[in-house]
Amino acid sequence: MRVEEIKAAIEELPGAEFVEIRKWVAERDWQIWDRELETDSKAEGPHELWIEKNEDR
Repeated sequence: MRVEEIKAAIEELPGAEFVEIRKWVAERDWQIWDRELETDSKAEGPHELWIEKNEDR
């Protein structure tokens, strides 16, 4: 199914079903964002070296 087909199907949903899909998409978006944030917080890079060098200042 293509995105345009999905959009068209969503536009045909009755109000309550639209609310349900909207909540599902929002929750899914938050889950993805949480995973990205967790991954980023575990990543070590140049900022980690700067923090280590400047912790005692």
